[in-house]
Order: sequence, then structure tokens, then C-alpha cells
Amino acid sequence: MGDPCHTAPVPRVATGETSLARAVRILESFTPDEPELTVTELARRAGLHLATASRIVGQLVDHGLLSRGPDREVRVGIRMWELASRAAPTRSLRDAAMPYLEDLHAVVGHHAQLAVLHGDEVIFLERLSARDAVVNYSRVAGRLPLHISSSGVVLMAYGPAGLQERVLARPLESRTPATITDPARLRALLDQVRRTGYALLPGHVHPDAAGIAVPVRDGLGEVVAALSVIVPNDAGAVSAVPALLAAARGIGRALRAAGSVPTLPG
Repeated sequence: MGDPCHTAPVPRVATGETSLARAVRILESFTPDEPELTVTELARRAGLHLATASRIVGQLVDHGLLSRGPDREVRVGIRMWELASRAAPTRSLRDAAMPYLEDLHAVVGHHAQLAVLHGDEVIFLERLSARDAVVNYSRVAGRLPLHISSSGVVLMAYGPAGLQERVLARPLESRTPATITDPARLRALLDQVRRTGYALLPGHVHPDAAGIAVPVRDGLGEVVAALSVIVPNDAGAVSAVPALLAAARGIGRALRAAGSVPTLPG
């Protein structure tokens, strides 16, 4: 009998890439705007032979990580959602934030959302919206470049210097004429956010919308998230700041009371 503690090596292709790495490439092919793809398209995006992609997709479907639609299109499966929902760091933060997010949403009447830093992007953990709310391109589990969104600017302002310098050193994408793409202006905005405690980005993602965000701190005083609202881009946008600050303080108190210090992936 073999050693019960011994784990068989993961099969590798000739290039040395593991089967797991190829499966991850397939899973990463889905986007918020394209939640369903054909196997042919998955193979193209993952850079795999069609037969290889088809085999891996079949295995992922067998395990419930992917599922097939009526026309054989492929989508993320319920099992994947179930496993993702167990991500303890984000779950504890979301649980602490939800009562305050709901109150903020009721006060503002537009979009209220919670976001965290992931790599060099902002990813949204939760968003509450109203039927007639102003346009908003962010979505749960969606990402945006840091410099474009108010949440991202807050997280960058309070993030490590290395993060700021990486973002400032690369070309800055523009979504509207208001989007800041000049590194010197962005650096000045980050300084302003640290002075005032909030970020106001009018029309940076859509001309009709303004994003306003504040930092959320854990029991150690570290910024672990950004709380934001998306409201009409007019003179009244800044009036949401007091409600945002109050909600962020409430989330911080909830995190301290629970003894929870979220450790979020970088």
C-alpha cells in the first residue's frame, strides 16, 4: 500500500503547465458582461486546443463548477458560487456592513456599495440599487480600475506607496472627459482624499453620475474597504458625505465588536 499522506502529482502538459492552471484559465474567461460562452470561445480565450478545452469543461461540469445551458452554452455553476460564498474574509466584512449599507441606501435612494482592493483593481462585494437610480456600471463581483471609481481612489489613497506608484506609472484609462488621466492631477486628488476623508468623482465613469466614497477601518484602524454611493452628478452630490461617514463608522464599530479584522487578498 502507498503512503496515505502522499499526494499524486498533478498531470502536466508538455509545456509544464498543470491541468489546474488550464482549468483556471477557462474559469477566468468569463466576464460580468459575458457570463455564458461556447466551448469554442472558451478554448480561444484560454489559449487551448478545442479538444483540451472541451475535456476540461466536461470535468468542471461534472464537479458542478460549470454548467451547460439549453443550447450547450457554458456558464459558471452553482457549486462555484457556493464555494465562493464561503470566502471568510469578505463574508465577515459584508456581514458587518450590510445593516449600515441598507440604512445608507435608504437615505440616499440611489446606489450604495461596498468594495475592497484586489491586486491593482477595486472589486465590489455588495451593491444595493433602486429602480430609478442613476446609471451605475459597477456590479457585485465586478472590477474597475482604481483611478476611475471613487471607491478605488479611496483605497489607493490609503493604500501602500508601492500601489500608488504602480498605478501612477502606467497609462490611465479614460471613460469620460472628466476622468483623471494625468498622474500629477491624480496624485493631488489622493492627497486631497487623505485630507478630507472622502473622494468625490463627478462624471468620471458616466457624465450623469457622481461617485462618492469613504474609507472603512477595522479594529486596528487600518482601511480594509471603501463605502460609496453613486448619485446624480449635480451640486447636491456632496450632501451624501455625512451619511457615508456615519455608515463607515458604524461598520468599523461592528468589526471591532465582532473582533473581526478582515484579511483580504491583495
